Amino acid sequence: MRHKIMAICDTEEGYAFRMAEYILEKVKLPYTLHLFTAVEELEKFAGREEIEILLIAENAWRKIREEFVRSQVAQMFVLQESEQAAGQEEICCINKYQSPEKVVQKMLDVIADGNGWKDYPEATDTAVKMIGIYSPVKRCLQTSFALTLGQLLAKEHRTLYLNFEMYSGLGELLQRDYQTDMLDVMYYFQSAREKLAFRLPAIIQNAGGLDYIPPMQYAPGIKEVPGEQWLALCGDIAAIGKYEYMILDLDDGIDGLFDLLRSCQKIYTITRDDPFAMAKLRQYEQMLQTGELEEITEKTVKCRFPVFQQLPESLDMMTHGELAGYVKSIIKEDIYG
Repeated sequence: MRHKIMAICDTEEGYAFRMAEYILEKVKLPYTLHLFTAVEELEKFAGREEIEILLIAENAWRKIREEFVRSQVAQMFVLQESEQAAGQEEICCINKYQSPEKVVQKMLDVIADGNGWKDYPEATDTAVKMIGIYSPVKRCLQTSFALTLGQLLAKEHRTLYLNFEMYSGLGELLQRDYQTDMLDVMYYFQSAREKLAFRLPAIIQNAGGLDYIPPMQYAPGIKEVPGEQWLALCGDIAAIGKYEYMILDLDDGIDGLFDLLRSCQKIYTITRDDPFAMAKLRQYEQMLQTGELEEITEKTVKCRFPVFQQLPESLDMMTHGELAGYVKSIIKEDIYG
């Protein structure tokens, strides 16, 4: 099967390489990417190959022949450097002087709103292994454990982390400002499910080698989504991204908590030795028994951590330290075993 081609052309080499690096490492579009810093080389290449998507800087766009654009490029996006490129309806202009994330998101928005990229892989059944992290005990290192587990698995497997906390604080802790989050993903899923694959690549972030979707910034939004839709969305995301493992960092505020837990191959529940923690855990286990949710109990592994002297200072460096050593033994003996 012939691979479709996306090309980037910019005479400003530094910008061109940064954009190509971002697309290759962060977005992972299903297209073969070619980079050009000279218009002549782009035109020679286009004489031999069809270009599906061309992302071209305004300085290069002004040098190419009009007949080349009409005959050799299916869809073109001009990285606008001045006001002169605007106002032409047939040209889709994107402000060059913003983050690669915003540039690519705008490009994908245009494509998704139109009819482009019909051959993007659709979501199909996938053999993803969902691992749930949930505890009725709070402040028990649940998110630290989930991120460590995810980052370690991501070293050898395509792994995605999803945080369902009402107030995760993840953006501040990772010092990142998110333009889109899980609520946007759910909106695309509900309103135009067939276009989710176009939107998803630019939304997914990475921390310490682990892919993740930014948690909802609007906390009440997480309560408004029916549980069955969370489950269906997880399936679509896993298939689109071809993920082998999906780490679900779960919270009481989500509708369908037990449906998600039932769908997990393994569940980790963290507890502590103090009376309050033990009482909460017993009440939770009694509720599972009363509600005929023994299936969740059977999949659950209870973790009681030792006292860690020090945790990593950064959440994108969770594969180092005492907690990582503890989690490595869990992966070796429990998940792989």
